Order: sequence, then structure tokens, then C-alpha cells
Amino acid sequence: PITVEIDARLAFGTGTHQTTRMIVGVLTSMPLKGLRMLDAGCGTGILGIVALKCGAASVTGYDIDEWSADNARHNAVINQVDSRFTSLLGDASVIATLQKPFDIVTANINRNILLQDMPAFSSALHTGGTLVLSGFYTDDIPPLTETALTLGLQEAARHEDDGWACLVLVKKE
Repeated sequence: PITVEIDARLAFGTGTHQTTRMIVGVLTSMPLKGLRMLDAGCGTGILGIVALKCGAASVTGYDIDEWSADNARHNAVINQVDSRFTSLLGDASVIATLQKPFDIVTANINRNILLQDMPAFSSALHTGGTLVLSGFYTDDIPPLTETALTLGLQEAARHEDDGWACLVLVKKE
């Protein structure tokens, strides 16, 4: 088991919420060694920190909230993964400025933002890359999977916990 220390301050993501737990479960069950990850809406940085502790080569996270971007940096230092963790302030438009492609993109954000930003997430992934989405209710799955199909993303797994959902999508050709 891995241990992650989180000083949440004013950011979302202590690891106790169903959506965070589901994504952590997906990440810890994946072979991450040497992979590059993008974490959209990184909050406290917990998802990136977990990925790095599981062997990911690097994680870039971004958040629209300055407190969150700073807190993610702080938590990366606490967890001694800061040399491989980059935290940026901004929205999905920052993706255009990053070196792509990524192997994994995670996003634990509400349904409407996910639907809006899925084209940018897809463009950041290489063929065969994985997009892990959560932050939405099970009722929100149909519009997300429909949008995913239009972007060449195929559902690989689905998790549900107390009305919340998590989708694992793989980018096809």
C-alpha cells in the first residue's frame, strides 16, 4: 500500500470522496511505470501524487483555482514527488501549451466542464491512451459516453459508488 499525506487547506481532494476514491482505485490498478499523466482540475494534487508513487514518470496538473494549484505544489513537496510534478494555474486552454501526448489524463470535475473539455483531453492523449473521468452522477453517464464516442474514445470500464460514477475511456485510432 502507498501512503499519501494531504494538507488540504482550501482545495478539494482529500481522498475521502467517492469520485476521488474511484479514480485512485483505477490508477492503483493500472501499470503506471514510466508513464506521463495530465490531471485536469488537480485540486490538492492527490491523483497525481498517487500516480507518481505508483511509478508514473511525471504528472502535470492544472486548476482554475490559485489556492488549488499552490496546494497541489505544496502536497507534492510533502510527498517528495515535487521533482516530477508540475502544477499550473488555468483551465483546459493550458493543454495547448503542454508537450503532448500524455499516456493518461484524469479529470474529477463536474459533468458540464467535462463535456466542454473532453475534446482537449482527447487531443492530449496518444492513441491507446487512457482518459479517466469522475465528478459526476450515474445519470450523467449517457451524455459523457456519447461525447466520448464522437472523439474516438471507447469505454473500457465503469465504476459506480453511492450514485457517483467514474468512466475509464481508451483513445482509439
